[in-house]
Amino acid sequence: MTSSGSPKGTGAQPVEPASGTGDTRRDADTGAHPSASVGAPASGADSTSAGDLAVSSGAAGGGQAAEAAPRRRGRGRPARGSADDGPGTRERILASARSEFAERGYDRASIRGIARGAGVDPALVHHYFGNKEQVFAAAVVGGMTPVFVLPNVISDGPREQLGERIARTMFDIWEAPETREPLVAILRSALNNDTAATIFRQMVTRNLLTRVAHELGLVNRELRVELAVAQLVGAALLRYVIKLEPLASEPVEVVVERLAPIVDRHLTGEWDSPP
Repeated sequence: MTSSGSPKGTGAQPVEPASGTGDTRRDADTGAHPSASVGAPASGADSTSAGDLAVSSGAAGGGQAAEAAPRRRGRGRPARGSADDGPGTRERILASARSEFAERGYDRASIRGIARGAGVDPALVHHYFGNKEQVFAAAVVGGMTPVFVLPNVISDGPREQLGERIARTMFDIWEAPETREPLVAILRSALNNDTAATIFRQMVTRNLLTRVAHELGLVNRELRVELAVAQLVGAALLRYVIKLEPLASEPVEVVVERLAPIVDRHLTGEWDSPP
């Protein structure tokens, strides 16, 4: 007995529509956009879907029309009323992305892993943020906003205590779990991926180095600021990312006390020209 909607008398396996399902899985892992939209038939393939065949066959024979198979959604366009597209979805995706990048770095993190952590479909991640680079920028770089208060502490006290204020502010940010995770994520990613390194460099230059250098108003101020930031970021990398002992377990007050004079010397110390 032949079901209505199947081609008669062929015995061949029904042809699946070229929906790009396999490519969707690969693209979700890498974050790259496919060259054709999901649901488009491959070149040379029959563009009629299995559901359409079922409907037309039933109508032509005067019998009961078979129910049409649901069409696949376009990439990044979640169905209306989707259960995973509710209040707080965007924030869940961002939180999952921060964890994914912090644990796996940029190269190993995937859109599929971010979606899994947020409890949503990968297409929803693409819908909100686009590709992996855009998710990274929104989740990790956006999470580093507290670091950009550093230029504000320059005028908050005496110039001779500038190094201590900056070091203390930086490590207070690192010690807070909600701000530590995006910092760990971007440092770990920047070490191994050129895209992440470029995002980090542009962000630090625009929002931190340039502003601090402007506030200082000293000779060689750009190099002074870069040396000071290198001191702080290097110590943070060893303490919070690599977790090198005994630095990783040292009380934060001790770390600040040791680093402050070095940062201060870079920023405000005498600057002799090299021989």
